[in-house]
Amino acid sequence: MAKETLPIKRKLRCAVYTRKSSEEGLEQEFNSLDAQREACEAYVASQKAEGWLLLNDQYDDGGFSGGTLERPALKRLMADIEARRVDIVVVYKIDRLSRSLMDFARLVEVFDRTGVTFVSVTQSFNTTTSMGRLTLNVLLSFAQFEREVIGERIRDKFLASRKKGMWMGGFVPLGYAVKDRKLIINEAEADIVRMVFRRFKKLGSATKLVRELAAENVRNRYGKLLDKGAIYKLLNNRVYIGEAVHKGTAYPGEHQAIIDRNLWDGVHGMIEESPRKRASRTRTRTPAILKGLIYGPGGIPMTPTHTRKRGRLYRYYIATSVLRSGIENTCPIRRIPAIEIEAAVVGQIKVMVQTPEIIVATWRAARQQIKGLTERQVRERLQSFEEIWSELFPAEQSRLVQLLVTRVDVSATGADITLRTGGLATLMQDLRSGDEHREQAA
Repeated sequence: MAKETLPIKRKLRCAVYTRKSSEEGLEQEFNSLDAQREACEAYVASQKAEGWLLLNDQYDDGGFSGGTLERPALKRLMADIEARRVDIVVVYKIDRLSRSLMDFARLVEVFDRTGVTFVSVTQSFNTTTSMGRLTLNVLLSFAQFEREVIGERIRDKFLASRKKGMWMGGFVPLGYAVKDRKLIINEAEADIVRMVFRRFKKLGSATKLVRELAAENVRNRYGKLLDKGAIYKLLNNRVYIGEAVHKGTAYPGEHQAIIDRNLWDGVHGMIEESPRKRASRTRTRTPAILKGLIYGPGGIPMTPTHTRKRGRLYRYYIATSVLRSGIENTCPIRRIPAIEIEAAVVGQIKVMVQTPEIIVATWRAARQQIKGLTERQVRERLQSFEEIWSELFPAEQSRLVQLLVTRVDVSATGADITLRTGGLATLMQDLRSGDEHREQAA
């Protein structure tokens, strides 16, 4: 007589997932995550006869919202599911896994594709059945509704507080400190803020201001130099004129202003002005980029000069011997239109900096100052020299020419340029600044 054999049940590997939105209480010896896991483990143990087997791995997310899937333990769980190491996901309540209906739909899609069942120990569900899916979606809809209502209450309270000018936390602007949940002026930092506003109004150029502040070693409270992004963020922060801003709307703040309205309006009048117009105005102030570099035949120095005719400005470089003696036949080349000679010199510089010899020389000079710099990076930056040049203010262009050129000798046949190889390393730093400027402008 043959013996009757009992069917062997397949082992179902169970992964327990727990979550708590805030970190409050997690330091306790027995916390909310422990309570969730204990209930889930007890439920798994009760299903031992059905082949349920608890996995040793723990998937606990403490201090993470259920409104996002960006949680470390959840990501690790999903990776194990994709690797076919989990058969059943066990949670205490559905909203521990997700409070978003859309996010939960994505999770269920992965569960279905990998043959994983989802179980809530306080809300009996089996997601492989249509009725289970319907009930699950209804409960998730209520969970998402509750989350959205809570969010609306928080936003309404935040708006009401902002309308009263209250400080609602977050990043503390340079120039202020927080005391009793209110902004108070930090005089040492406030002096830096006032100085930035005044000097920007005087210079009209954030790029130039950044360089001056770096030369004077002006730093923020974290010890970092102020870059262009930080300068513009500071200049546009309405906190400094005593206002509290919520979603683009400004309200009178409880805190004291650091910047007076006249200075603010003056600075923002310049910021709103087009960069081209500002550059044009700066160009009339510092036009002579070859000053001190240009020489005529016989090594006679030439100096910048200008004249106005019918309201128009005409610039020249004129031999100093002509200025001294007043006799124009003392020099074969007495006067050169500035625009023409400057364009010729700059054009030659743009060509020369892209030659293999200059690229190699630049790399050798700059790699001592810029760690990890490669010859390819130097080549790419020098190839963008022309584009960066066009975006610089005239004063910055003049500084680059002074940095790169030793002298320009003008003759009847053209102009010969002698480059200053010692300035090539600094050129790379300037090109790097130019890259940052272009990224911000974009």
